[in-house]
Amino acid sequence: MNSFKVSRRDFLKITGLTAASSSFILGFDLFAQAKDPKSFSPDIFVEITRENIVKIIAHRSEMGTGIRSSLPAVVADELEADWSKVEIIQGYGDKNLGSQNTDGSRSIRRFFDRMRTAGALTGYMLEMAASKRLGVPQSECIRKNTQVIHQKSGRSIPFGDLIMIAAKLPVPDVKKLKFKDPSKWNLIGKQFKNYDMENIIKGEATFGHDIKIDGMLYAAIARPPVVRGKVKSYNQKEVEAMSGVSGSIVLPPPKGSVSFQALGGVAVLANNTWNAFSAKKALKVEWDNGPNGDFDSDEYQKYLSAEVMKKGEVKRKRGDYYATTKSGESYKQSYEAPFLTHLQMEPVVATAEFKDGMCVVWSPTQNPQAVQDAVAGALGIEPKEVIAQVTLLGGGFGRKGKPDYCVEAALLSKQTGKPVQVVWTREDDVKHSYYHAMGAMHLEASFELDKTLPTGLLMRTAFPGISSTFQEGALIDFPTILGMGFTDMPYHIDNIQCEVGKAPAHVRIGWLRSVANIQNVFALASFVDELAVRSKMDPVMFNEQLIGPDRVESKVPDGSEDPNYGESWKKFPLDTSRLKAVLKNTADKFDWNRKLPKGHGKGICVYRSFLTYIAVAAEVSVDSQGNLTLHRFDIGCDCGLIVDPDRVHAQMEGSVVFGISLALMGEMTVKDGAVVQSNFHDAPVVRINEIAPEVNVHLFSNKNIPSGVGEPGVPPVAPAICNAIYDACGVRVRKLPIRKTSLKG
Repeated sequence: MNSFKVSRRDFLKITGLTAASSSFILGFDLFAQAKDPKSFSPDIFVEITRENIVKIIAHRSEMGTGIRSSLPAVVADELEADWSKVEIIQGYGDKNLGSQNTDGSRSIRRFFDRMRTAGALTGYMLEMAASKRLGVPQSECIRKNTQVIHQKSGRSIPFGDLIMIAAKLPVPDVKKLKFKDPSKWNLIGKQFKNYDMENIIKGEATFGHDIKIDGMLYAAIARPPVVRGKVKSYNQKEVEAMSGVSGSIVLPPPKGSVSFQALGGVAVLANNTWNAFSAKKALKVEWDNGPNGDFDSDEYQKYLSAEVMKKGEVKRKRGDYYATTKSGESYKQSYEAPFLTHLQMEPVVATAEFKDGMCVVWSPTQNPQAVQDAVAGALGIEPKEVIAQVTLLGGGFGRKGKPDYCVEAALLSKQTGKPVQVVWTREDDVKHSYYHAMGAMHLEASFELDKTLPTGLLMRTAFPGISSTFQEGALIDFPTILGMGFTDMPYHIDNIQCEVGKAPAHVRIGWLRSVANIQNVFALASFVDELAVRSKMDPVMFNEQLIGPDRVESKVPDGSEDPNYGESWKKFPLDTSRLKAVLKNTADKFDWNRKLPKGHGKGICVYRSFLTYIAVAAEVSVDSQGNLTLHRFDIGCDCGLIVDPDRVHAQMEGSVVFGISLALMGEMTVKDGAVVQSNFHDAPVVRINEIAPEVNVHLFSNKNIPSGVGEPGVPPVAPAICNAIYDACGVRVRKLPIRKTSLKG
């Protein structure tokens, strides 16, 4: 074999440059193909050591979903590796690993087959090696419990004893691989131990704040209160004279589209976080608030609500909706939703060291490849010169897919010549986020006389788009976002028109768990419930009839450019039989037709998002004073094949709680261009002592291709609650959060 040379960059990748935890030493063994191999690594995701340890790269980020266990478990199952002998290695940013953007509920659906292939390929070569060593046909060799067994003789060889032979074998054509029959899976679809749980419980897991480097400075940044604001002056000498403070640096505002650039402001650097925070508190900054200094979210909501009353840009059209309004009757309603933010448990943090033209960044990021690109752009180097290390995430919800905080750390490290950790406080995280867009939605349905089902449906929406973050001045969002609860509307109606109004952005807009489905499904599902009441039909029956006959829609709906969450419509069609089944099965589990006590009401919502079919049924009560109590939620999920039922169950429970928080109290407001809220006292989330409804999860697993589970459980929660409120007290909630509406009849 050829000799193998290791560059400085490769050495950095092997060692991981981390002093925090050996569990974050990254990269597969680059010496795998040496003449005397210490390990065997035929696939970038798998390595087997002489000690019979199976190392598997987890290239997605762990933020509570269990993905650092689930994807490696697919490899281990196909390989027939003993789960107790598996060591999981967190992947650093590397395009060779495929997409590492842990967002969009796509980790399993995108990489299930790839992980099976990695396991099957490695196992096939180990069988080849065993057959050579034993002098028997490969067909007589099978894998089990991290060893290869010769079936006829019963002789067994641990994987680790085969690596020297296996490393010299040619890598076979993937077409030769044989995959395990699902009936023989040991881990997939079964209960297995979460790899990180014990370390998390013991407090031994490595999160972003746990990174420590000799000589590291801590930075706290006073960022402009208004996006695109900049520093006019500040009390530099006074602050730099404070105890432990080593200096201060002015960061410029973004140029062009804000993208993942640093927001700018004044950074103070100190020897610990206390001194950095104290210095930041002492800063007296005079700001130039720039073009967004007079933005007011209340006034903007009025603009959006007026915008959806006008004809907008057509994004989906079937038949002629406006022609249907010339006879019969119409039903019209409008809905509103506010800005939202993520409020993940761990505020963002990043540590960077720029040295010798390279930058190493440690961060709790959902997308290390975005870290590479953003940091490289800010420093004027190539992405390959940025090593993006990934720690565990204390929650994410989409916020940690936007690496502006990593850019800040990198810029400060370059300017100081030292490692720098940028620490965001909760107040920083609330006031300087990428916010979920506020929006207005207007819906109309046309009916022929005496008909219960509409012949036409008009949907209009207007909201500042995520597109504005990447395209300065953009007024309408990407088709990807419009396909979330809007152009993907699943109802069988002959005449449909979807229109979008123009909405400029004045704050940074970003994706938040379930993205535009939040406001669009709230409006559409609430409207459908109103139509059911108008037609004097049971909501479950009305939804079922509105979905229409069983059909499989395997193409873009009505030329809408809907990208189907980035997947092929043929591979992931809209199957209305599955949508109706999850509706009916969830209603049955909820015991929909049971008699409720006085003052109680029930509501339901069914929708397909992130390629998964979800229904939520809710029971609430409203007393004579208008006090709302949430009693019970049943959430049904058809996400196809399930790898880890326990994690999917947890995601559905978490989706209900997350959805309740958004529905009841989620709201961010802006005055004079600055976000008003700052912490949990004025940006609250539900607490267990305040609200603890019964939550029942029903997983309808099947042989269909795996789809998403992290996000689709959120959108149906708000409309299910609002529909139940109407059933309980006759008050319609058309503006979120619910606390804005008086429920006292």
